[in-house]
Amino acid sequence: MIKVGLVDDHKYDLEKLILSLKDQSNIEIVFSTMDAEEAYQKLKTTPIDLLITDIEMPKLSGYELADFINSYALDVKVIFVTGYSGYAVHAFELNVLDYIMKPYTKERLLKGINRFHVERKDSKSDKLVLRQKSEIFFIDKKNIIFIERTGRSTTIVTTEGEFSTYLPLNNLETELGSSNFFRSHRGFIINIHFVKSFSLYAKNSYITHFHQTKKTAMITKSNLDLLQEKYYT
Repeated sequence: MIKVGLVDDHKYDLEKLILSLKDQSNIEIVFSTMDAEEAYQKLKTTPIDLLITDIEMPKLSGYELADFINSYALDVKVIFVTGYSGYAVHAFELNVLDYIMKPYTKERLLKGINRFHVERKDSKSDKLVLRQKSEIFFIDKKNIIFIERTGRSTTIVTTEGEFSTYLPLNNLETELGSSNFFRSHRGFIINIHFVKSFSLYAKNSYITHFHQTKKTAMITKSNLDLLQEKYYT
Protein backbone atom coordinates (compact mmCIF):
# COMPACT_ATOMS: atom_id res chain seq x y z
CA MET A 1 0.00 0.00 0.00
CA ILE A 2 1.39 3.41 -1.02
CA LYS A 3 0.47 6.23 1.35
CA VAL A 4 0.03 9.38 -0.73
CA GLY A 5 -0.34 13.11 -0.04
CA LEU A 6 -1.88 15.39 -2.70
CA VAL A 7 -1.34 19.16 -3.06
CA ASP A 8 -2.76 21.51 -5.68
CA ASP A 9 -4.09 25.03 -5.16
CA HIS A 10 -6.62 24.62 -7.98
CA LYS A 11 -9.77 22.81 -6.84
CA TYR A 12 -10.43 21.14 -10.20
CA ASP A 13 -6.88 19.80 -10.47
CA LEU A 14 -6.94 18.47 -6.90
CA GLU A 15 -10.27 16.74 -7.53
CA LYS A 16 -8.83 15.18 -10.69
CA LEU A 17 -5.94 13.72 -8.69
CA ILE A 18 -8.34 12.33 -6.09
CA LEU A 19 -10.64 10.80 -8.71
CA SER A 20 -7.69 9.26 -10.53
CA LEU A 21 -6.35 7.54 -7.41
CA LYS A 22 -9.21 6.85 -5.01
CA ASP A 23 -10.23 3.56 -6.63
CA GLN A 24 -6.69 2.15 -6.82
CA SER A 25 -6.46 -0.76 -4.37
CA ASN A 26 -2.75 -0.24 -3.73
CA ILE A 27 -3.00 3.50 -2.94
CA GLU A 28 -4.19 5.22 0.24
CA ILE A 29 -4.75 8.97 0.06
CA VAL A 30 -3.57 10.13 3.49
CA PHE A 31 -4.24 13.82 2.89
CA SER A 32 -5.30 16.13 0.08
CA THR A 33 -5.13 19.91 0.32
CA MET A 34 -5.17 23.14 -1.68
CA ASP A 35 -2.90 24.74 0.93
CA ALA A 36 0.84 24.07 0.49
CA GLU A 37 1.57 25.31 4.02
CA GLU A 38 -0.85 22.71 5.40
CA ALA A 39 0.97 20.08 3.35
CA TYR A 40 4.26 21.29 4.85
CA GLN A 41 2.91 20.73 8.37
CA LYS A 42 1.56 17.31 7.37
CA LEU A 43 4.98 16.28 6.09
CA LYS A 44 6.42 17.00 9.53
CA THR A 45 3.96 14.80 11.41
CA THR A 46 2.26 12.36 9.04
CA PRO A 47 4.19 9.45 7.49
CA ILE A 48 3.58 9.11 3.74
CA ASP A 49 5.45 7.36 0.93
CA LEU A 50 4.69 9.70 -1.96
CA LEU A 51 3.84 13.39 -2.38
CA ILE A 52 2.09 14.43 -5.60
CA THR A 53 2.14 18.20 -5.89
CA ASP A 54 1.72 21.16 -8.18
CA ILE A 55 4.72 23.51 -8.34
CA GLU A 56 3.50 27.10 -8.59
CA MET A 57 1.28 27.79 -5.57
CA PRO A 58 0.75 30.78 -3.24
CA LYS A 59 2.99 31.20 -0.16
CA LEU A 60 4.86 27.91 -0.62
CA SER A 61 5.71 26.19 -3.89
CA GLY A 62 5.82 22.48 -4.63
CA TYR A 63 9.51 22.94 -5.37
CA GLU A 64 10.01 24.20 -1.82
CA LEU A 65 8.11 21.20 -0.44
CA ALA A 66 10.41 18.88 -2.40
CA ASP A 67 13.44 20.82 -1.21
CA PHE A 68 12.27 20.40 2.40
CA ILE A 69 11.90 16.63 1.88
CA ASN A 70 15.35 16.46 0.31
CA SER A 71 17.07 18.68 2.89
CA TYR A 72 15.68 16.76 5.86
CA ALA A 73 16.25 13.38 4.24
CA LEU A 74 12.62 12.37 4.61
CA ASP A 75 11.75 8.98 3.18
CA VAL A 76 9.19 10.47 0.78
CA LYS A 77 9.22 10.39 -3.02
CA VAL A 78 7.86 13.33 -5.03
CA ILE A 79 5.93 13.58 -8.28
CA PHE A 80 5.37 17.03 -9.77
CA VAL A 81 2.15 17.58 -11.72
CA THR A 82 2.38 21.02 -13.28
CA GLY A 83 1.51 23.22 -16.22
CA TYR A 84 5.05 24.59 -16.44
CA SER A 85 8.03 22.88 -18.08
CA GLY A 86 10.64 25.35 -16.86
CA TYR A 87 11.23 23.62 -13.50
CA ALA A 88 12.16 20.22 -14.91
CA VAL A 89 15.95 20.52 -14.65
CA HIS A 90 15.86 21.83 -11.07
CA ALA A 91 13.24 19.24 -10.13
CA PHE A 92 15.41 16.30 -11.05
CA GLU A 93 18.29 17.80 -9.10
CA LEU A 94 16.01 17.06 -6.11
CA ASN A 95 15.68 13.45 -7.27
CA VAL A 96 11.94 13.66 -7.94
CA LEU A 97 10.27 10.47 -9.07
CA ASP A 98 8.46 12.00 -12.07
CA TYR A 99 7.56 15.30 -13.74
CA ILE A 100 4.09 15.21 -15.32
CA MET A 101 2.75 18.02 -17.49
CA LYS A 102 -0.87 19.17 -17.33
CA PRO A 103 -3.18 18.18 -18.90
CA TYR A 104 -2.42 14.52 -18.30
CA THR A 105 -4.26 11.21 -18.52
CA LYS A 106 -4.97 8.87 -15.64
CA GLU A 107 -2.74 6.32 -17.35
CA ARG A 108 0.17 8.77 -17.41
CA LEU A 109 -0.24 9.48 -13.69
CA LEU A 110 -0.36 5.78 -12.80
CA LYS A 111 2.72 5.18 -14.94
CA GLY A 112 4.58 7.70 -12.81
CA ILE A 113 3.38 6.09 -9.60
CA ASN A 114 4.47 2.68 -10.93
CA ARG A 115 8.03 3.97 -10.80
CA PHE A 116 7.62 4.03 -7.03
CA HIS A 117 6.95 0.27 -7.03
CA VAL A 118 10.00 -0.35 -9.19
CA GLU A 119 12.29 1.76 -7.00
CA ARG A 120 10.94 0.21 -3.81
CA LYS A 121 11.61 -3.30 -5.12
CA ASP A 122 15.14 -2.30 -6.05
CA SER A 123 15.90 -0.52 -2.78
CA LYS A 124 16.90 -1.95 0.58
CA SER A 125 14.06 -3.48 2.53
CA ASP A 126 11.80 -0.92 4.19
CA LYS A 127 10.98 -3.43 6.94
CA LEU A 128 12.85 -4.17 10.14
CA VAL A 129 12.48 -7.85 10.99
CA LEU A 130 12.46 -8.79 14.68
CA ARG A 131 12.64 -12.49 15.50
CA GLN A 132 11.57 -13.52 18.97
CA LYS A 133 10.98 -16.91 20.58
CA SER A 134 7.63 -17.70 18.98
CA GLU A 135 6.94 -14.60 16.86
CA ILE A 136 8.35 -12.60 13.97
CA PHE A 137 7.50 -8.89 13.68
CA PHE A 138 7.82 -6.82 10.50
CA ILE A 139 8.15 -3.13 11.43
CA ASP A 140 7.95 -0.31 8.89
CA LYS A 141 11.21 1.56 9.36
CA LYS A 142 9.61 4.90 8.53
CA ASN A 143 7.23 4.43 11.50
CA ILE A 144 10.05 4.09 14.05
CA ILE A 145 10.12 7.20 16.26
CA PHE A 146 13.14 6.32 18.39
CA ILE A 147 15.01 3.36 19.87
CA GLU A 148 16.29 3.10 23.44
CA ARG A 149 18.82 0.73 24.95
CA THR A 150 18.40 -0.01 28.68
CA GLY A 151 20.73 -2.61 30.14
CA ARG A 152 20.50 -5.68 27.90
CA SER A 153 17.09 -4.76 26.47
CA THR A 154 16.23 -2.50 23.54
CA THR A 155 12.85 -0.80 23.11
CA ILE A 156 11.69 0.29 19.65
CA VAL A 157 9.02 3.01 19.91
CA THR A 158 6.88 3.28 16.77
CA THR A 159 3.67 4.96 15.67
CA GLU A 160 2.01 1.55 16.02
CA GLY A 161 3.29 0.61 19.48
CA GLU A 162 6.45 -0.61 21.20
CA PHE A 163 8.61 -3.65 20.50
CA SER A 164 11.34 -5.19 22.66
CA THR A 165 14.48 -6.95 21.48
CA TYR A 166 17.93 -7.90 22.74
CA LEU A 167 19.62 -6.55 19.61
CA PRO A 168 22.24 -3.88 20.46
CA LEU A 169 21.96 -0.39 18.98
CA ASN A 170 25.02 -0.89 16.77
CA ASN A 171 23.26 -3.76 14.98
CA LEU A 172 20.04 -1.81 14.60
CA GLU A 173 21.86 1.29 13.39
CA THR A 174 23.41 -0.77 10.59
CA GLU A 175 20.13 -2.47 9.76
CA LEU A 176 18.17 0.78 9.56
CA GLY A 177 20.61 2.17 7.02
CA SER A 178 18.73 5.45 6.46
CA SER A 179 19.74 9.08 6.82
CA ASN A 180 16.46 9.58 8.74
CA PHE A 181 18.03 7.88 11.76
CA PHE A 182 20.60 9.58 13.98
CA ARG A 183 22.59 8.18 16.91
CA SER A 184 21.79 10.92 19.41
CA HIS A 185 23.29 9.26 22.49
CA ARG A 186 25.02 6.00 23.36
CA GLY A 187 21.60 4.71 24.47
CA PHE A 188 19.37 6.22 21.77
CA ILE A 189 18.72 6.30 18.03
CA ILE A 190 16.19 8.93 16.92
CA ASN A 191 14.22 9.40 13.71
CA ILE A 192 14.66 13.07 12.79
CA HIS A 193 11.34 12.99 10.90
CA PHE A 194 9.46 12.85 14.24
CA VAL A 195 11.54 15.32 16.26
CA LYS A 196 9.42 18.16 17.64
CA SER A 197 11.78 20.02 19.98
CA PHE A 198 14.76 19.84 22.34
CA SER A 199 14.89 21.05 25.94
CA LEU A 200 17.91 21.43 28.21
CA TYR A 201 18.35 18.56 30.69
CA ALA A 202 21.86 19.06 32.00
CA LYS A 203 24.98 20.98 31.01
CA ASN A 204 25.91 18.57 28.22
CA SER A 205 22.61 16.88 27.38
CA TYR A 206 19.12 17.64 26.11
CA ILE A 207 15.75 15.90 26.11
CA THR A 208 14.31 15.15 22.68
CA HIS A 209 10.53 15.52 22.30
CA PHE A 210 8.64 13.86 19.45
CA HIS A 211 5.45 14.04 17.48
CA GLN A 212 3.06 11.09 18.01
CA THR A 213 4.42 10.05 21.41
CA LYS A 214 4.90 11.61 24.83
CA LYS A 215 7.97 9.48 25.45
CA THR A 216 11.33 11.22 25.18
CA ALA A 217 14.91 10.43 24.26
CA MET A 218 18.29 11.90 25.16
CA ILE A 219 20.76 13.72 22.94
CA THR A 220 24.21 14.97 23.92
CA LYS A 221 25.14 18.59 23.33
CA SER A 222 27.85 17.60 20.84
CA ASN A 223 25.41 15.42 18.90
CA LEU A 224 22.78 18.17 18.94
CA ASP A 225 25.35 20.55 17.45
CA LEU A 226 26.16 17.94 14.82
CA LEU A 227 22.49 17.35 14.08
CA GLN A 228 21.83 21.06 13.67
CA GLU A 229 24.84 21.45 11.38
CA LYS A 230 23.83 18.47 9.25
CA TYR A 231 20.07 18.97 8.95
CA TYR A 232 19.01 22.40 10.16
CA THR A 233 21.43 24.84 8.51
